[in-house]
Amino acid sequence: MTTHDIPPPPKGGAGALLPPDAGRDRPLFVVAAILVFLACIAALGARGAWQQAETWTSDLETSLTIQIRPVDERDIEADAQQAAEIISAIGGVDRAVARDRAYAEALVAPWLGEGNIPDDLPLPLLVDVRLESGAELAVSDLQTALDNAGLAASVDDHAQWAQAVRRAAGFARTLALALLTLLTGAAAAVVAFAARASLAARVDVIDALHLSGAEDRFIAALFQRRFFMLGLKSGTAGALIAVLVSVLVSSGGNSVDMAFFLPSWTMAPFELVMLGIAPLLAGATSALSARLAVATDLRGRW
Repeated sequence: MTTHDIPPPPKGGAGALLPPDAGRDRPLFVVAAILVFLACIAALGARGAWQQAETWTSDLETSLTIQIRPVDERDIEADAQQAAEIISAIGGVDRAVARDRAYAEALVAPWLGEGNIPDDLPLPLLVDVRLESGAELAVSDLQTALDNAGLAASVDDHAQWAQAVRRAAGFARTLALALLTLLTGAAAAVVAFAARASLAARVDVIDALHLSGAEDRFIAALFQRRFFMLGLKSGTAGALIAVLVSVLVSSGGNSVDMAFFLPSWTMAPFELVMLGIAPLLAGATSALSARLAVATDLRGRW
């Protein structure tokens, strides 16, 4: 055989030596896209839960409620208005609003039913108090001021629930991080399995490259580049589906119970950056998993 009889090297570089196989790549593409989608949803949901918890905590720490109990031969609505005036005069209080009986009936209506509340049913009235930002008031001082005015009132400090909300938010964030770790591990395992299957399916090409003097790292790099592109494409698809689901949930409003645990799309910088790097992380995870799996198999083969 002369030099003119030797076929030219395949064009396309690594892609020609290790061409894509749609039959084998399609299931891996779908699985990887689903994993990326679930990871994005988990991250968006955790962020939404954390933000909502921060809002709740802020509201709890800057508000409290005063309950005015009904007393015979006293005008409870006048007592509620008097309590609001007393509390408003205390330093550190932004405003105090006395609620009427209709407001109290609306609160108990879900349990008693609309129209089932007798007019003579004694209901306590509420005074909503909003504190100034950074103000610290002793509940005992507020209670003393109300007692001195002869009012049958009790102060409910919402701040006592703030720590419980913080713990719940911390648990949600930890759970989301654990879920992201599990999804990343699952994606790496799937890609490693697919890379080994691809190596076994192209063993003739690998043997030819090895006999031609190709080093293991060169062969591993072929698989690395191929699976990086596959991970990049599947990551892009999964991130786009996550955006679509988030937009649909956000456009549905807040009428759904527990909607703050669902992903929402607000075009915040965090969301844009996270969904923007999701395909790159998917590609990098796929490339690293494929390279390590192929390199391990090649060391055992020769």
